[in-house]
Amino acid sequence: MAIPWLTVLQAVPWSEVIAKAPKVAEGAKKLWQRVGKKPAAPASDGPLAENTLPGEPPSLANLQARILRLEAAQADVHGQLLASAELIEALAEQNTLLIGRAELLHKRLGRLQVLVGVLAIVAVAALVLGR
Repeated sequence: MAIPWLTVLQAVPWSEVIAKAPKVAEGAKKLWQRVGKKPAAPASDGPLAENTLPGEPPSLANLQARILRLEAAQADVHGQLLASAELIEALAEQNTLLIGRAELLHKRLGRLQVLVGVLAIVAVAALVLGR
């Protein structure tokens, strides 16, 4: 049996969701600032380092500079990964709270159905015996 959405929305612990919303929003802003605002990395013409002529082996300085750029890019990606992980953790925590509330509502709905069934039987019995 489907749970009416209005009932689910009424039982959501909105105070907890609202209390955690700034943390989630802050994490999303940090992630967007790191990922969304950066220009795309310039594409290189190939696997050789910059400032080399075709057929000429790259110099040691060019290779070291390229390694430093790659290490910086890797560190940036790692920072983005950490920011994403924090945001996902906050969203997962909220999701867990919402699922717990939905399960509680489902149990309460089952109890209410049993109570309504018992009351219906009592009402029919009272009508039949009252005649």
